[in-house]
Amino acid sequence: MTHIIVTVSKYILIILFAIYTYDCFAALVNSKNEERANRLYRKQTTLMFMILTLAHSVMYLVKLDIRIIGLLVVEAVYLTATLIIFKNMYKYGQKSLVNNMCMLLTISFIILARLDIDKAIRQFMLACVALVITCLIPLFVQKMKSLNRLAYLYAAVGFLLLLLVLVAGSRVYGAKINIKIGGIAIQPSEFVKIIYVFFVAAMFQTAKDFKQLAITTVVAAMHVLILVASKDLGSAGIFFITYLCMFVVYTKKPALLLLGGGGSIVFVWLADKVFTHVHKRILAWSDPLSVADDAGYQITQSLFAIGTGGWFGSGLYQGMPDKIPVVAQDFVFSAISEELGGFFSLCLIFVCMSCFLMIFNIALQMNDSFYKMVALGLGSVYATQIFLTIGGVTKFIPSTGVTLPLVSYGGSSLLSTTILFAVVQGLYAKYHLEVMEKKESELETGKEGREETKKRKKG
Repeated sequence: MTHIIVTVSKYILIILFAIYTYDCFAALVNSKNEERANRLYRKQTTLMFMILTLAHSVMYLVKLDIRIIGLLVVEAVYLTATLIIFKNMYKYGQKSLVNNMCMLLTISFIILARLDIDKAIRQFMLACVALVITCLIPLFVQKMKSLNRLAYLYAAVGFLLLLLVLVAGSRVYGAKINIKIGGIAIQPSEFVKIIYVFFVAAMFQTAKDFKQLAITTVVAAMHVLILVASKDLGSAGIFFITYLCMFVVYTKKPALLLLGGGGSIVFVWLADKVFTHVHKRILAWSDPLSVADDAGYQITQSLFAIGTGGWFGSGLYQGMPDKIPVVAQDFVFSAISEELGGFFSLCLIFVCMSCFLMIFNIALQMNDSFYKMVALGLGSVYATQIFLTIGGVTKFIPSTGVTLPLVSYGGSSLLSTTILFAVVQGLYAKYHLEVMEKKESELETGKEGREETKKRKKG
């Protein structure tokens, strides 16, 4: 009986998530129709809670672990609080983006509870901390008037944090990425990438000549080189691609993308020759079966998991995602593909794509060049991380050890991504407030003009 329920539930989960995904893009099309958009937001919220409840109910039925029900209750409260805070405190925020953030967190809660209940509990606690820290960030972005004047402060803070990791960081799988404080591992590069975007945007706003562009490029390159020295090549790739995207948009020279792509190939070739762990990853990528018992074990298990799951998945607790090393962090997409199916995973990719399109759309709407570049940069960070993660676990590119934003296990990744989404919310709210103020000013000016005309006629 339990097997039948698990089997039926996986199809229901796919259908619910597919409807949610369709509504993501419907919300983009109907964003200017407020009544239609609000109906879609309410529908998405309902679907989200249905997915959360169904998945946890099935997991409890299989494992009979009361902690799963406890998690369901507190996670439902958390998601409700998040939706209330962001949708009521920030009337002009992007509601679809809030929904997507909560949906991705929902998938994270589900798959982590399946993989490791203790990690799921810790991730939930980290999500609560992230909510407390980030709920006021949109207000901060709206009110601060001097964010574009702190370029060198952003650079200094970023350098210090990355250098701290290089000097005193702990080594994880051949790379220095973490700093341990009181037994808690923090990954500074996750936060520096946001500061880095603000630095580049601030420099580009004041760039009037080649000298300013050269300084910006050199400082950006130094960020990347420090990460390379720490052997954190996944983060180095994110920083490089983000700068390239922002530089191309600023200079309006798309041909530079080809130059950047060529530079990336040369960089990967050099890294293959210099770093042993990079060589192993490239070898595992090029021919994983030849080293399936060593360097290729992780990617081989990932591909087996994705292939075994097929389009509809094996069902919760019916697969073997635990066989994949570091599955909760770097290869969580493979676990989702195996047990929830290829269709579910494709929907997950489309939801992530819709997030990027929403951020990109916000960038297009911003009038201030600084905030426009910030939105573009943050969107590039997010899209690049998605590409590196999913590309790595599907053998499209060599694995970089980058987490899937809001889905993978990890406090630094979770907090930095919620900060990123909160900053974007602040930018969107700032734009709409400026539009409202402009309309009010125009109405006031028009009213004064009409009164002046009436006085002249009377005179």
